[in-house]
Amino acid sequence: MYAHILLPTDGSELATKGVRDGLALASALGAAATILTVTDPWPLGLGVADQTMLDDWATDAAEAAKLILEEAAKMAATAGVSCTTAYVPDKHPAEAIIEYVEAHAIDLIVIASHGRRGFRRMLLGSQAAEVLSRSGVPVLIIK
Repeated sequence: MYAHILLPTDGSELATKGVRDGLALASALGAAATILTVTDPWPLGLGVADQTMLDDWATDAAEAAKLILEEAAKMAATAGVSCTTAYVPDKHPAEAIIEYVEAHAIDLIVIASHGRRGFRRMLLGSQAAEVLSRSGVPVLIIK
């Protein structure tokens, strides 16, 4: 039914639960998984950065992404799931997830969500809700 599952993560505890549940599903289905992490662009609220600051930002983000993906890849190996990892820098997460799905043979997205509602959702946004509304493939939300 699902041959290739995308598991987006930011390395948080909740996202790690989503990866763990997605890997369990992939294992049960005999599906492959891609674990994806994304780093946002430079926050505009921090003002204009010089090139050195931007380079440091990019280096730190890439190092953090590498650690997140290494840990998730270990989880996949433990679960016996064939896994690839991918890192997309300087994109908003929902946008990067949708673009990744459109460019690769992904059958299902498994993504964690805090399940925020009302003002908190409006204020903080919801990457999972945006992915759900824009995805051309099924999305499984993990809470």
